[in-house]
Amino acid sequence: MEQPEFILEFEKPLRNLKRRLDELQSTGQEHHFDVSKEVEAIERRIEETKREIYQNLTPWQRVQLARHPKRPFALDYIGHIFRDFQELHGDRTFGDDQALIGGTAWFGHQPVMIIAQQKGREVKENLKRNFGMPHPEGYRKALRLMQMAEKFNLPVICFIDTKAAYAGVGSEERHVSEAIARNLREMAHLKTPLLGLIIGEGGSGGALGIAVVDRLLVQQHAYYSVIPPEGCAAILWRSREYSETAANALRLGARELMEQGIADQVVDEPLGGAHRDVDYATQQIRQSIEKHLGELMALDTDTLLEQRYQKYRQMGEFTERTVQQAVAQA
Repeated sequence: MEQPEFILEFEKPLRNLKRRLDELQSTGQEHHFDVSKEVEAIERRIEETKREIYQNLTPWQRVQLARHPKRPFALDYIGHIFRDFQELHGDRTFGDDQALIGGTAWFGHQPVMIIAQQKGREVKENLKRNFGMPHPEGYRKALRLMQMAEKFNLPVICFIDTKAAYAGVGSEERHVSEAIARNLREMAHLKTPLLGLIIGEGGSGGALGIAVVDRLLVQQHAYYSVIPPEGCAAILWRSREYSETAANALRLGARELMEQGIADQVVDEPLGGAHRDVDYATQQIRQSIEKHLGELMALDTDTLLEQRYQKYRQMGEFTERTVQQAVAQA
């Protein structure tokens, strides 16, 4: 049975136009009317509406698009872009986290190590993947595989797509913050190329735990933020009702990441999002990986590590003030 199309609130004008088009075509066929001119006019209006909607998205609408249930997930891209993916399991300490997967594969003639956060589509799969929110053992598994990649001179490619790391009692008991912090430290010194792609959500330390990379690529309708909008709203306004306001304040969006020097490339998506044309989205990601991975593989280890250090050293802005100046300006 075919599943009904999932429509976001801001996409409803498009749905209404498509319904009018279907009704017009059905009426024309039933009564043998020539409705070609009317059909052409509505089709033009549909294309115009698409451009109006998707080229002027608000930060909150971008977040909704990044969370679209039909959006391709990591395994969708891995299956289309890489060859002979062999998943590796377990952190050798506690267990195997299905929200964060990893393994070896071939990218063309180049062997690589893939680390990816994976969500689920149906209820059963979402429970298995913990809605894409990794536990500490997921980050420890990722680090184990990255260290294996370093040992065998394999570049690491990370697919980032999580709202946040899981913050439940068990996760805290097993020290999720320590696991993420250790990944940040170890990735900064890893002697192999690191390439990251944000393909949906990049929320909080949950995303950062596998995102200390040499090159960070962001899909056009993905986002990367210190905190998800709902979490920000809960802290500042004590209500999730202000999530849209929080999204605006956080300046969520791929272009903003480029302006701030955090992302290295915005990867184009088809009009309306990656789920509208998965083949096109896949092709754009493949080309971006090929370009940046080729450039990173050409660097010697010392240059690679120095460039990585400088990349993160230059992020952000700060000013220095004396105590007296701070008091005077308070």
